Amino acid sequence: MEYTWRHSVLADRHRALGSKLEDWSGMGTAWTYAKDMADEHEAIRTKAGLMDVSGLKKVHVVGPHALAVVNYATTRDVTKIYPGKSAYACMLNDRGMFTDDCILYRTGPNSWMVVHGSGSGSEELQRQAGGGRNVAILFDDDLHDLSLQGPIAVDFLEKYVPGIRQLPYFHHMQTKLFGYPVMISRTGYTGERGYEIFCKAENAGAIWDTILGEGKPMGIVPCAFTVLDWLRVESYLLFYPYDNSEMYPFGNEPAGDSLWELGLDFTVSPGKTGFRGAVEHARLKGKERFKIYGLLVDGKTPPDAGAAITQGGKKVGVVTCSMHSRLVGKTMAIVRVAPNIATPGTKLEVEVGSTTVGAEAQPLPFDDPKKTKRSAVG
Repeated sequence: MEYTWRHSVLADRHRALGSKLEDWSGMGTAWTYAKDMADEHEAIRTKAGLMDVSGLKKVHVVGPHALAVVNYATTRDVTKIYPGKSAYACMLNDRGMFTDDCILYRTGPNSWMVVHGSGSGSEELQRQAGGGRNVAILFDDDLHDLSLQGPIAVDFLEKYVPGIRQLPYFHHMQTKLFGYPVMISRTGYTGERGYEIFCKAENAGAIWDTILGEGKPMGIVPCAFTVLDWLRVESYLLFYPYDNSEMYPFGNEPAGDSLWELGLDFTVSPGKTGFRGAVEHARLKGKERFKIYGLLVDGKTPPDAGAAITQGGKKVGVVTCSMHSRLVGKTMAIVRVAPNIATPGTKLEVEVGSTTVGAEAQPLPFDDPKKTKRSAVG
């Protein structure tokens, strides 16, 4: 593992489950455990799984000018986000190109928490906080993030957290879990109904152990980070930089993808202007060089990341992430393809190892396209 400057207090628990820990965003992260990943995938899709996603970066933005900083740095109209509500947003550079995505949590009138992955979100917020603005940007690595995801997650939590079943999608609450202070958010990265539990580092071990101990009879199991790749393929959840031109550059062009190319243009609030990169974002509409799309692959072997997609012998795209689901018996992938290829039913070929197999373009997401599971009421 590369040198890490961030530490999860759950590291020894991950090692006990068979993980060697790998670096992600500066933190040792359990990419895999010593068990079949398909079991973890099935647990989250049918029961529930618990993951340590503390490698996500948590940044508090506080002060009278916090709203202005967050509003300029992200694509959402944050004036419509009230305390207790959250929103998925993107960040752009001056060229109108994607640099990071994040979840915005409004925790008070003048306080926000921005949670992002391995992009430049923290740096973007620091950049906007200059120039005499009355705001503080606080990076928080004491705060750990435990993600309980799956259809029975709410059934488990309602035994301990009053009102959890009534918590709407993309809302959060300050409460206690097993006597420890936590913030529970109805968010996740799986396409299932799930909850993220933000807690102090000193309490993370006890909360992790209690959920797994009390939840075992219900089928709740620990899940490693890589299972998210399987889930995100089915649920159209992108992962920077692995789906981006930082990994799959265009010739001599600088790295960067437009929201139109990534299918993330919905993160720009209707009518919002004045955010960083807004003018270029608008100009780039209709100038897509590629589209993020789905691919159904023949057979049970998923193609590797970077595998070429061809049509009649001509390369038309590349696989960014793939998986085979034993639950539905399909092999699926997220791909970057030429815009004219992003049409349902387009027949294609894809490299799988040393062979080429048939494939078919399909719209995303594969699983729960109307998002009824993650947004269910009651």
